[in-house]
Amino acid sequence: MKAEGRVFKYGDNVDTDVIIPARYLNSSDPAELATHCMEDIDKEFVNKVQKGDIIVANKNFGCGSSREHAPIAIKAAGVSCVIAETFARIFYRNSINIGLPIIECPEAVKGIDAGDEVEIDFDSGMIYNKTKGTEFKGQAFPEFMQRLINAGGLVNYINANTEK
Repeated sequence: MKAEGRVFKYGDNVDTDVIIPARYLNSSDPAELATHCMEDIDKEFVNKVQKGDIIVANKNFGCGSSREHAPIAIKAAGVSCVIAETFARIFYRNSINIGLPIIECPEAVKGIDAGDEVEIDFDSGMIYNKTKGTEFKGQAFPEFMQRLINAGGLVNYINANTEK
């Protein structure tokens, strides 16, 4: 499994209220949430993001509330992966639950800039900055986690693999 796209880069402590502002939580529709993704930190994000693009951030990405709306909005906006130095634990779990690939790799965060073209090989954990010709070793996704992500998240995986 691979991801490839252009990078949007953010700093420390990007909280869930910035990822999807609370004023839009009256909707649980992924497409609607995507139209407001990151708007309080980057007004042009929704106009510029393309399917496959990647978010790179510093420490504690996804801190704040435990709502699943944040990773849902990111995934629905077309982002193929989030790379950060660290993630808030509940955001990390929610991302896996809804099928959004995320990788902790401080070295990659330091070596990747906004606008860089990046490719990620989830089997090996390798992150390639195609713009700069550099590479970083992130953690490979275990096979089971890749199956969860490919299924679109935990609920979809369980529904597809449970006898009815």
